[in-house]
Amino acid sequence: MSLIKSISGIRGTIGGKPGEGLSPVDIVGFTYAYCATLPTRCPKPAGSKYKIVVGRDARISGPMVENLVVGTLVACGVDVVKIGLASTPTTEMAVTFAGANGGIILTASHNPRQWNALKLLNDKGEFLTAAEGKAILDLAEKGNFDFAEVDDLGTVTEHDYTDEHLEAVLNLPEVDKESIEQAGFKVVLDAVNSVGGIIMPRLLEKLGVECICLNCEPTGNFAHNPEPLPSNLTSLSYAVVQEKADLGISVDPDVDRLAFICENGEPFGEEYTLVSVASYLFERAAKIAQAESISMEEVTYPYAPVSCSNLSSSRALRDVTENFGGSYQAAAVGEVNVTTKMRETNALIGGEGNGGVIYPAIHYGRDAMVGVALFLSNLARKQLKVSELLKTYPEYHIAKNKIELSDSGLIDRILDSLKEKYSNEDVNCIDGVKISFEADRKWVHLRRSNTEPIIRIYSEAPTMEEAESLAAEVIAVANSIINS
Repeated sequence: MSLIKSISGIRGTIGGKPGEGLSPVDIVGFTYAYCATLPTRCPKPAGSKYKIVVGRDARISGPMVENLVVGTLVACGVDVVKIGLASTPTTEMAVTFAGANGGIILTASHNPRQWNALKLLNDKGEFLTAAEGKAILDLAEKGNFDFAEVDDLGTVTEHDYTDEHLEAVLNLPEVDKESIEQAGFKVVLDAVNSVGGIIMPRLLEKLGVECICLNCEPTGNFAHNPEPLPSNLTSLSYAVVQEKADLGISVDPDVDRLAFICENGEPFGEEYTLVSVASYLFERAAKIAQAESISMEEVTYPYAPVSCSNLSSSRALRDVTENFGGSYQAAAVGEVNVTTKMRETNALIGGEGNGGVIYPAIHYGRDAMVGVALFLSNLARKQLKVSELLKTYPEYHIAKNKIELSDSGLIDRILDSLKEKYSNEDVNCIDGVKISFEADRKWVHLRRSNTEPIIRIYSEAPTMEEAESLAAEVIAVANSIINS
């Protein structure tokens, strides 16, 4: 059994004893703490009821967890808008559609079927801040419950916001529906037996795209490891080639991450999902600016020509952004950190290298539907094969390694030593230590695990050999400290 409590929510394997797995006791306690802190996050006049949206992915445990969460909200005197099977971005947007005071998403994202989680949203449909999340954790630990009396119980209404979400995507001026339909695309979709099988075919149909569904029944029995990595998408790659499709589309169980497969069955690379979308937006803005003799800032208004990703994401985003006259900003790892940086810089586009696209023109959250619509718009306009499109972007390779330690106290010593050794390079310490070697277009990022005595090491370079060599170099430094 596993139970992980963090500022972004509570996540664990279903069953077991309270505090050891995601048990009913933990679900009720955490939901209660979320309700009890509502007045601090969102003050309302005395006697006014709060309204919370609840949506879930298709996990087998979903109905059970949903019943517990909805029942607890009602017992706390909170009105509930139950939207049922819904993607994470749909639930986020439903908070604003419904005029709610927050939302709870029941999904463990890319984790296996035995996992589930409660992810918490504010009244803007965005994840809570670190301080807000900590307040909930602290209150949940105390376990002092005080529920509403019978006349003050909340109510439950049901509404499916899928169509509202899709309408918002299709109404984006950057989505070129006409070009997509004229292109006559044929795609294979792998929705890993979750809610992507509900929303994504409907989007593709509205875009005039022929969709061949693979693992699209939302049974919760994931056909393969649900993380959209190349090693888990071999069946999709095979189907793309067999069906002579233009591309393959893969989403995770809650449809906030997105990966593509080229027409030849080769992976497009999840790091390049965000890169391709950002490149399309900046190239489009640059062309408009040139044609109308105005600045990029005027074209992208009310946003700035800025892109943003976390420190462990590919340098390719920075390259394509600067190539079209924009600027790039880095954030600490974690979606809430990326969206915070995006707000600070008024970024046009942002996200994470795990296939997460955040386009604030629609909402501040990773959204695979937005990613697909913008990617297909770019592909249709360029009239290229997907493999040809990939070759137009800077080539980089990321290696992922880790150092396991018996003493977590060594972590700071190792990171401090690396900062000192590479002090002449570009060193960023907002989240662990990232060292960029500008002349060689490569970097290495070391950050501690929140749950284990481990240092995770991400390194990127123009070739995989260079990336692995860079990782080996910093691991050698770490080992010299461990053995000293």
